[in-house]
Amino acid sequence: MSTQIRKLSIAVDAFMDQTYPGWADQGQYLSVWEDKFAELIIKDCASICEINGSTYKYSFTPAKARLAESTSKYCGTMIKKHFGVDE
Repeated sequence: MSTQIRKLSIAVDAFMDQTYPGWADQGQYLSVWEDKFAELIIKDCASICEINGSTYKYSFTPAKARLAESTSKYCGTMIKKHFGVDE
């Protein structure tokens, strides 16, 4: 398992411990855990697009850098929208 996936898994465990302490229904617990894990993966992927856009400001002319940055942010937004993840 990659380090990043492990970090997301730990974050979901912490979220579940804080939000649903002592939850007895394991089937429902697992379903909520999986949903939260998927949400964090999607947000992480979208943030890669958004972060990538900010690196263009040193590679292009100012106008092209703004276009690349806005396109990258739009890409991140569309990934989240496609999977139904809120900002």
